[in-house]
Amino acid sequence: MVGLPVIRIGGKGSSLSSSAVYAVANALAHVTIDSSALDKLAASSSSAAANLKSHRLLSLPSVEESRASHVVLLAKLLSLSGIRTVLPLRIADALNSNSSQDLETLDLTDEEALALDKLRDSSALYGVISLLDHQSAALSTVSDSVAALSCEALKADVAGFNSVDAGDGLASKEVIGVASDLKVLLNGSKLVGKVEIEAVSEIPKIHASLREQVKSVHAKTREELNSGAKIGKGGSRSASSETTALLALASALFRLGVYSFRRAKLDLEAVGSESVRLRLVELFEKQCPSGESLKSRYKLVQELALEDEENYLKFAHAVNVLMELVWKIVTWEAIAVFVALEGAELTGKGQQSGEANGEVNVKAGKKGEKKKKAVLGKGTTVMVQLIKDKLQGVGGNAADSSEMLENWVKELLSFFDPKSSDFDGLLNKVKEIVESNETRRLPKLPKGTRDFAKEQMTIRKKSFSIIENVFERHGATALDTPVFELRDTLMGKYGEDSKLIYDLADQGGELSSLRYDLTVPFARYVAMNGITSFKRYQIAKVYRRDNPSKGRYREFYQCDFDIAGQSEKMGPDFEAVYVLTELLDELNIGDYEVKLNHRKLLDGMLEICGVPPEKFRTICSSIDKLDKQSFEQIKKEMVEEKGLSCNTADKIGAFVKERGHPLELLSKLKQEGSKILENSSSIDALNDLEILFKCLEKSQCIGKVVFDLSLARGLDYYTGVIYEAVFKGGAQMGSIAAGGRYDNLIGMFGTKQVPAVGVSLGIERVFAIMEQIHKDQNQTTRATKTEVLVSILGDDIELAAELSGELWRGKIQAEFLANKRVTKHFDRAKDSKIPWMIIVGEKEQNEGVVRLKNIAAGEEVVIQRSDIVEELKKRLNA
Repeated sequence: MVGLPVIRIGGKGSSLSSSAVYAVANALAHVTIDSSALDKLAASSSSAAANLKSHRLLSLPSVEESRASHVVLLAKLLSLSGIRTVLPLRIADALNSNSSQDLETLDLTDEEALALDKLRDSSALYGVISLLDHQSAALSTVSDSVAALSCEALKADVAGFNSVDAGDGLASKEVIGVASDLKVLLNGSKLVGKVEIEAVSEIPKIHASLREQVKSVHAKTREELNSGAKIGKGGSRSASSETTALLALASALFRLGVYSFRRAKLDLEAVGSESVRLRLVELFEKQCPSGESLKSRYKLVQELALEDEENYLKFAHAVNVLMELVWKIVTWEAIAVFVALEGAELTGKGQQSGEANGEVNVKAGKKGEKKKKAVLGKGTTVMVQLIKDKLQGVGGNAADSSEMLENWVKELLSFFDPKSSDFDGLLNKVKEIVESNETRRLPKLPKGTRDFAKEQMTIRKKSFSIIENVFERHGATALDTPVFELRDTLMGKYGEDSKLIYDLADQGGELSSLRYDLTVPFARYVAMNGITSFKRYQIAKVYRRDNPSKGRYREFYQCDFDIAGQSEKMGPDFEAVYVLTELLDELNIGDYEVKLNHRKLLDGMLEICGVPPEKFRTICSSIDKLDKQSFEQIKKEMVEEKGLSCNTADKIGAFVKERGHPLELLSKLKQEGSKILENSSSIDALNDLEILFKCLEKSQCIGKVVFDLSLARGLDYYTGVIYEAVFKGGAQMGSIAAGGRYDNLIGMFGTKQVPAVGVSLGIERVFAIMEQIHKDQNQTTRATKTEVLVSILGDDIELAAELSGELWRGKIQAEFLANKRVTKHFDRAKDSKIPWMIIVGEKEQNEGVVRLKNIAAGEEVVIQRSDIVEELKKRLNA
């Protein structure tokens, strides 16, 4: 026992961890009892030892599980009173002597026997769970690094790891975490390639599932180990809860084992030497648990989970055995992948250089071709070197490569065994690899944001140009406002959505927030400047602290068109709706519809149904969710959370189900006897809508409009017509544009009310639709407008500058490249889709000419150097 770490149990402030339980259970540490805990027991117990009877302690299927359970029992006994000090001391001595026989029976008083009877089952259960907790946490870390090595050995496509966190909120935190750790391990790797392998692409999801269950089990175990003794009916009171947690862990372990087994078999196929591969396959089939054994063990776990609670210890033991199987499979994946990457040494062709910087031999493609060096990732390089260091000198006296391979396998099976004294060093090094990169992690985007590549920016710029042209066609002028406003300016304008406003830290006494939309800043601008009539547009970013999802971001562009000031009745409303349809038609996104309603009609409807006026806005917020939730869900919210009666909610339901062609539904609502006509506010709204619908009909744009009484728009500032455009294609995008009349908003910032109406296009969702259309139709986008590439066949940068300068002065869009390799020039033109090339080599320089090449046609002409600008313009204009 000399030199082993000491685990102190009992005493004020001490805590017991799963790692400590595991260490003592496997004789990797010994245990000592804090003297204060013994003093406390001595003071509370009787020194008399009369009427002692022999009692059986804990008996479990394995020595490791039995010892772990006694560690937990020891900790629980120290939290009790009335226990003689000899009892915990006897258990501690037995644990330190590594004798399982010493733990079989003890002479106990009746009080001690009663306590032991109460603690026996729970200590046994949490002893096994502690082993699982420690091993699963270690397995989660090690399996990530082994899987990363397989990615390289298999030259797998790992591009998907970069797109896991797209900022849309769809990926779980653990999936993102696994992908991030894999990127750290593989950073700088030249071995990962383009081979699509399911066993690789699924790594983030499979390993994240284990991480989630590890955290769940760890939280339960940590609480139980340090909660003191609970003298209840054994441990069965919590068995149901623990069974659920362990079954989920078993499921995650099984899936991890299945995919690790698949990668191990693929790694075996990647071993370069046939003789080494055949021998390694033979050892693998003999020593690695098979896929069938893994399935049968998991099936047994499932069966035991369904049995009576009395069998929960058998169930926990079965999960522990499953853990051991999965550990062996992951270890064999590590063995197979190491041999695949470094197996040349077995054939006497080991590396001499490159070991320090992560270079490994890659199989030569042709006979006689020199083997190339490929570079491992920065993290996986460290892993490979760790294994090399462990194998240093192993098998040096082996008679042949087969014997040497057997020695390697034996050594690595020990190295990856959690019970091995070397294992902690391996585990800590793997953690260090990932955690040391914590402050230098590969950069990532904040959730809910996106980068836009050159092809995407081309689509965006074209779209913005279309949008601006539509706005300016209607006489709107541009306006820009600050990206942040005073907090008071924004608050109280958005109803329940006010919670989504991004607040900024106090900077010198002014409380500010990022703008939520462009409408409130516009209203503030109009009021501040005393403007009474203004038709404006603004294209700018807004910010919302929302949960990201497909098409929903935290930073995104809005494209707003607003008309403020007195004008013809319903004239501005008609123009705003027309602009909306015009925008979506010209952007050519496909089928859509514009849902339209009137806030006064909605308020009248709520009044008729019996909703108190003070609840109008909050009920509108509920109704506004009908495009995402069923009416039953909305009804439950209105009744249970917002205090409406079921009868009132049902009346609302009857109204909001009404939708149809604008003029047809309007006619129905205006029929004699219609309940809507019982409210004066609703009558005003119907009269407004009649004017609007007739204008839309005359302008031939009513075909896209649907009169929908469920449309509510949750924002507080709307006072009249409201509308919302919804994409009807395959992708579920939600609203892509919306707007309405807000006659009272501007007056909130000044002394004079200025009526206004507007529309806002959610351009990010529109872009998502357009990008998908481009992808579905295999359309390519040219990111640059370059018309000609000036190709200097050499390194004469001055000549390149001279020629390019002439073209730029002639207003010709040009780029230049000076390089001796002709292929570099053609690759550049092809990649950038540049239609023309001006080629100048030594011969052309001497003759005072250039070669002008049409890339698409494959035609080439020789032109005098002095005529190049004029000749090129002729061809471009043609």
